[in-house]
Amino acid sequence: MGDLSVVDVGDVRLAYRTWGDSFGTPIVLLHGLGSSSASWEEAGQALGEEWRVYAIDLRGHGESDWPDEYSVELMRDDVYGFLDELELVDRVGVVGHGMGGVVAYLLAQEHADRVERLVMEETPPPFPAETPQAPVVHPDAPIDYDWPVVPAITKQLADPDPQWLEGLNEIVAPSLIITGGPDSSMSADRIAEMAVLIPDCHSVTISAGHHVHENHPREFAQQVSEFLSS
Repeated sequence: MGDLSVVDVGDVRLAYRTWGDSFGTPIVLLHGLGSSSASWEEAGQALGEEWRVYAIDLRGHGESDWPDEYSVELMRDDVYGFLDELELVDRVGVVGHGMGGVVAYLLAQEHADRVERLVMEETPPPFPAETPQAPVVHPDAPIDYDWPVVPAITKQLADPDPQWLEGLNEIVAPSLIITGGPDSSMSADRIAEMAVLIPDCHSVTISAGHHVHENHPREFAQQVSEFLSS
């Protein structure tokens, strides 16, 4: 596993894993809902061959604090504070999966001076849900995240703040959207609509379902590295 460390960001302690040369160009990885930095293990190792990789446990997940107060905006602010605390003062590459992609594009909207390039993997677009939201059910198996984070974030993603959509055309960072192909449960058409609204954005498909970086970590890392280097 990548080296695990912690840092205090305001009132929240965030855990994070690192890979790669400590003097390398930094990129930040943000996991999806109900996941953690551990999900990036293989992709993080691969990306660490070229970059200094930081994978954060977002609040309520993994080894970070579970403060029972959750929103993607709070997570965005946590990531911004993380960059300051680790003195990553220059712009960095930011890669987000699912919910983490939403956090990433909100960071790019709010703090354009800190995001060099933006990668969104299987990221929900900021459009209201086309069908009623199904009730979320606590799993029977043990979980390594705070359950209240799930209904809080699921509600936001189903009925997003209109400012998320309005802010897409304000993203100045070159952007890449990675989709999972026919095995993904996400609407390819809606993601394509989001891509059109971001000024400098293109998309690629890796047929791996929703968890592209876990199912095809090497191919994922190659696509990300090529984009970050272009």
